[in-house]
Formats: sequence, structure tokens, C-alpha cells
Amino acid sequence: MNNLIYGVWNGEVYDCRRGEASKATPSLVGLDDFAPHNKTRAFVADRGFLIFERDTSLIKAFSQYMTQAAQESCGRCTPCRVGTQRLRDLLWEFAEDQADESILDEIEAIAEHVANTSLCGIGQSTPRALIAALRHFRDEFKPISPAQAVFQHSFTYTTAPCIEACPSKVDVPRYIDGVRDGKFDFALGVVLDNYPMAGACGRVCVRFCESACRRAMAEAPVGIRQIKRFAADQAITNNRLHFSKPAEKHDKSVAVIGAGPAGITCAYRLLLQGFKVDIFDAQQAAGGMASIGIPSYRLPKDILKKETEDVVRELGGQFYYGKALGDGLSVDDLLKNGYGAVFLAYGASQGTHFGIKNEYPDLDGYITGVDFLFKVYQHVEAGKTFNLDGDVVVVGGGNVAMDCVRSARRMGAKNVHLLYRRTEEDMPADREEIVAARDEGVLYHFLTNPTGLVVDNRRVKALELVKMRQTERDAKGRRNVEAIEGSTYTMPSDLVIAAIGQQVERNVLKPGEGIELDRDNCVVVDPETLETTRKGVFAGGDCVLKPQTLVHALGHGERAAESIADYLLNGAVSIKPEYRMQEVLKKNGLLKDECLEKPVVFRPRVVSPELDAVARSRNFDEVEHNISKEAAYEETERCMRCYRLYSLVTERELAGNAS
Repeated sequence: MNNLIYGVWNGEVYDCRRGEASKATPSLVGLDDFAPHNKTRAFVADRGFLIFERDTSLIKAFSQYMTQAAQESCGRCTPCRVGTQRLRDLLWEFAEDQADESILDEIEAIAEHVANTSLCGIGQSTPRALIAALRHFRDEFKPISPAQAVFQHSFTYTTAPCIEACPSKVDVPRYIDGVRDGKFDFALGVVLDNYPMAGACGRVCVRFCESACRRAMAEAPVGIRQIKRFAADQAITNNRLHFSKPAEKHDKSVAVIGAGPAGITCAYRLLLQGFKVDIFDAQQAAGGMASIGIPSYRLPKDILKKETEDVVRELGGQFYYGKALGDGLSVDDLLKNGYGAVFLAYGASQGTHFGIKNEYPDLDGYITGVDFLFKVYQHVEAGKTFNLDGDVVVVGGGNVAMDCVRSARRMGAKNVHLLYRRTEEDMPADREEIVAARDEGVLYHFLTNPTGLVVDNRRVKALELVKMRQTERDAKGRRNVEAIEGSTYTMPSDLVIAAIGQQVERNVLKPGEGIELDRDNCVVVDPETLETTRKGVFAGGDCVLKPQTLVHALGHGERAAESIADYLLNGAVSIKPEYRMQEVLKKNGLLKDECLEKPVVFRPRVVSPELDAVARSRNFDEVEHNISKEAAYEETERCMRCYRLYSLVTERELAGNAS
């Protein structure tokens, strides 16, 4: 890392201006090589500031930092709204040699007032580094020299814990602001800047953002997903989900393989930029596993259709259904037939088997979770016959297993059992799904593992099981399990469902197409650009990540679209500074271990209305309903706008919001 000249970090003062440091200096991974051939001169954040080049202008660095702070202020409280603007103006006055050093006293006093009296993260956090600099290194505040004016630029990145936790990096506080102010279309527009599936994500997202929400330190995280759904449903209900076709049109076209969340998002973002897009999918409808694998009681298919197929068609995109890669369709063919780029997003739609005794192919009474949900989908949405009765046993602990057991109840099974080899606390499924399934009558069996199928005339009659017990903890603190000797028993079953995972389908890509695959048959890509080993071919979603969440796929689709547009317009893909900054924050844990700066007023978390558990277990009607307008307003007031600004000072200008 660059040698530190001076700075303040986490309250510690470092002064190496006259030689070696008297104590170990902070080392932040990723700053030294942030931009190739573009030296990092300084870093400014809520935790402090670090100067790496002796001739760096401290006043210019803070002038640019506070300029962004003033721009980000929501304006709800006077200290932040007026104070950040006043700090910006005074800093620039001094930087441009229009005021004497006495102005620095006023700047410090205003900064302290803003930090101590503001209501949200921008006002509370952005003055901290400035105050520390004025207290410990006031002699470094000097007007900008001609050289510094030319060879010093700042890239400032605005984020929050909830934003960084989201794989798609949606500006959560911003769309919450929109709902709070009654600007529902604006709120939805914030989400649509990232992806089109706002209503779908507002129903089934696993809510990484809420896991990172600092409001949880008070009483409970903000209902971010519910607020997103509220904004989306306002537009859908009032028929306001429309998109204007871009004024600029490009003559280059892109082929997208897979109409799931990653493929749809990539197509959507490219269409908005004026590119022609054709989407190829093996199924007869858009949505991918979001359509096939998530039952209608969680995600109604009319909502999904509006946010996938209807949106793409409205923007001018074309669908070609019944077209599977590897079945008469190849990457070679697409590139030879005029497509400037190809995006692979064919997902992971193959179920995983147990690997136990008597697990023969095509047994009656045995199916994988993915195949079971596909049969349910065909029955509910297309009216295809699928009879289910008797006892159903589902093995697994994730959300696919939850979808299987809850769907089996709705399909008429007499008894539905869920088996999991660990404890309930270890289950990766959403806690709400676990509770909902139990309320609907699903029977749980924990610390239980299958060892074989009991088969008679190629039909499964029972599942052979063994009891498990917990042992020592692993490196992540999770308890391991082992089989209890002599505890084997059988559980009669009319249908056994293996809901233990999904795989990327094999033999999709031809060996000679120049696209590298890893040991799990996933496409190898550059993690920052999503380029494959073949020029002009990009990939994302489950075929790269292995089975992940819907929002992971949305994030990959968005990133791929940026890279593809860059490739088509410039002939090469550049790495966005935003992505580099996200890695710096992640690797150094800069948004972790935060506490609430000030006490908050107790506000209970919103609860979405739901159908009665007994009644809903008999049909596929949507279980969770939208919150009311009044409840949405109340919930937005719980958001503390925990924004943070991170500014990197470099020798030359970076792309993005550089200055």
C-alpha cells in the first residue's frame, strides 16, 4: 500500500510528515491499486482521512467531499440541509484564496454543529473527518496551487449498509424517501434504474438489505421489501408501469440466452440504452426459475409477466421461446448471424439427487424439488393434470424445500413431512417461510437424514432414515452433525422429494466454442466485468454463481448490460470505479461494527396482512397482501438514512462522478 503521510483513522492520529511513523499505520486493501497507472493520493470517509502523497491539497479534498455531502442531503432537517451547503461554500472560498485562515474556525464550529444535531447519516457522518483534520492538521489547510487544481481529482461514492448488502446495489434510502414523500412513481423509478422486477423482488427477495439495516439495533429492521412492493403495486394497480423507448438507437444487437431474472434485467438495461435485443428461452414464458420455481401463492404470475415479458416487448425486445442452447442453438451460430454480443443466463434448472442406495432413475414416487415445482407450475398455470395424495416427504432446508412442502399441502397431500439433517436454527430458509409452513400443517423432523429408498417394483414405498446428533463446531461456528449408530428407521411415503439443491445443466455449451467452464460446470467469467473467455460473450446469474437468489441474478444482469454496452460502443470493457469502491468497502469491513449514533423513538415494524393459514393451504392464492398507504408512510419514518460518503483522490480523473 502507498506510504501514509498523515491522517486520522478511527480516532487515531498518524503523522509521518517528518519521517517514519511512531506506530503502525492503517492498511486498507484495494486503495493502492484502485486504478491502474493512476496514483491514489488520499481517501476520505466517515471514519477519517488518509493522505498518501505529500503535495495533496487537503482543502480541495474536503471541498469536493462536502460538495457531494450537500448534494446528498435530503433537506428534512436544517442542520444538514443548510450546514452542508455552508461548509461547501466556505471550504471553496478558502480553497480559492478568497478568505483568510480565520474562516477555518467558523468551518470547524459549523461542522461540529452539523454532526451533533443532524437527523440522518449524511449530516451525522460527513463532518467527522473534516473536524479531525482541522483539529490535528490545520496547518495543511492551504489554498489550492495551480498544480493541485490540475493533478488532483476526487471520485465520491455514496452508499449505506443496506445498499452494500444488496447484490444489485439499489439505493434503498432513496426509494424510501420517495414513498415517505408520497412520490410513489419516483420511488419505483429508483428501483427501475437497476432492474424491472420491482414487484417480484418486493415479494420474494431474501432481504440482504434488511439483514444489514442498522434499525435492527433498536427494535427491528425497516420493512424494506414491503416498502418496495408497495411502490411497485401502486404503479401496477393504477396501470402506470410504462417505459419510454430511448431516443438514441444503436444498430448493434445482442442475443440473451435465458429469460430468467438475469437475462430479463440485462435485456431491459440494454433496450433502455437503444440496443436491439433478442431473448431465447427453452420454456414458453419469461421468468425462468422465478416463474417455474416460485409458486403463485408467493409470486403471482400476472405480476411476473408484467415485469418481464410485457416490459421487454414494450421496449422493443423480441422473445424466441422453445429455443434451448445446445439443442440446435449455439453461441457460434449467434455470433455468425449478426449479434454483436451474447449474454449467457441459462440458469441452474437441474435438480440434485441424494446419492443414496436404491436411488434408481425414473422411479415412481421419487422426484427432485425442481421437477416437482415444475409439475406444480404446469398444473396451476396451464391446467395439466397432476394428482397428489397420501404422504409426501420432502428432504431439504432451503427455500426450495419450503416451496415444495407448502405446494404439496395445496395440491392435496394428506400429510406433508419436512426432513432436515440439522436443527431448525441451522435451516437456510427464510424464517417466515419456516413459520408459514408449520402454520399450514407441515410436520418437521430435524436431525434426520436419508440413507436409502425402500423400493417395490420400481415404486418408492418408504424412505430409510437415520437419526443425527450435533458434534463440535466448525470454523464458522456451525455445529457439525453425525449419524447415531443403530438409529435407522423407515418412514412410509407416497412421494419423496429431494429438495437439496440445483445444478447447472451439462452439455449446454459445445467444447469448441471457447468458453471455459469450472468443475461445477459453471461459466468462468471476470468477476468485475462478467466477460467469459470468449470475446463478445458474457455470462451471469446461476450459470455463473451456481444456484443463488433472485436479487443476485438481477445484479448480474445489470452489471452484464453495462459491460456489453461498453464492449459494443468502445470495443473493450472498462471496470467501473463504483465496483472497485464496493470491493474496498467489503474487504475492509468499512460499513461493519457501526452503532446507532443517537437514541431513536421506538416504532414497531410493519406487519403485512396475510390470508388465514388453514384457508390458504387449500389454494394458490397470494398469501401475503400489500400494506396500506398509512402503514407504508409509518414504516418509511423508521429509516434513518444511514448514508456514508467515500471519496478517493487520484492524480487523474476517474469515470463516474469524478470532479
